[in-house]
Amino acid sequence: MSTKPKKTSRAGRDLPAAIGVGVTLGAGIIAILVFEPRIWYGVVSVALAIATWEIAQRLRDGGIGIAFWPLLIGGQAIIWSGWPWGTTGILVAAVTTVLVSMVWKLLAQGLSAAPKDYLRGLSVTVLVMAWLPVLAAFGALIVTESDGAARVATLMVVVVCSDVGGYAAGVLFGKHPMAPAISPKKSWEGLAGSLTVGTVGAVCCALFLLDAHWWVGAVLGPVLVICATLGDLVESQVKRDLGIKDMGTLLPGHGGIMDRLDSLLPSAFVVWAVLTALL
Repeated sequence: MSTKPKKTSRAGRDLPAAIGVGVTLGAGIIAILVFEPRIWYGVVSVALAIATWEIAQRLRDGGIGIAFWPLLIGGQAIIWSGWPWGTTGILVAAVTTVLVSMVWKLLAQGLSAAPKDYLRGLSVTVLVMAWLPVLAAFGALIVTESDGAARVATLMVVVVCSDVGGYAAGVLFGKHPMAPAISPKKSWEGLAGSLTVGTVGAVCCALFLLDAHWWVGAVLGPVLVICATLGDLVESQVKRDLGIKDMGTLLPGHGGIMDRLDSLLPSAFVVWAVLTALL
């Protein structure tokens, strides 16, 4: 007896499952921002703990051993230190995590044996720290502002607009690959769609959520879209190096938590930086 294969999009995903998961996650975030925005810190910390575990597993499978426990615990310290101490807390926690990781990798095998691939493991540990918890800390930090819920909502809305615009334009018009050696399915037409819809979304957020001038959105939109696209390409290259499709399997139609954070992490920093400078 034959069974029908799951329908997949041109991006190679189970589209109905991806939409269902996306709507569920979006509804949960909206509820948090409406009723108790500070829970956003908890959401970010849990998501980053899972993402750290996912990427550590994939790196280990690829023969790269990182300082997992210092990275996991230090990552939580980096995120939560921003609440009482702002950027100073994030910086101190990040530097402390690097120092602990240096010693951890040095002594992990004991005093009687030399470290194996010390430089490689430590370098990747620091890369993952900067990539995940440091960027995520700024995404959590924006909720501490007086209009923090609106800023988090702006982050989510513009990223979604960028994804939807890029997907639609790519499917309908995509003929010219942007970086075929890294991500063959991304096209220049898709990027144009992301820029258009993402900028419109950012302008609307500036006017109706942030009570700011339209040009704030006109600045935020293109910068965020470009950073989100580059963040996606970075993760694509990491996965290509490791010979895998996804970082995990937790989210049907999306892969793992890390596969959803690839564009959100640099976008979170951009939202914090641009809105801190302009508002």
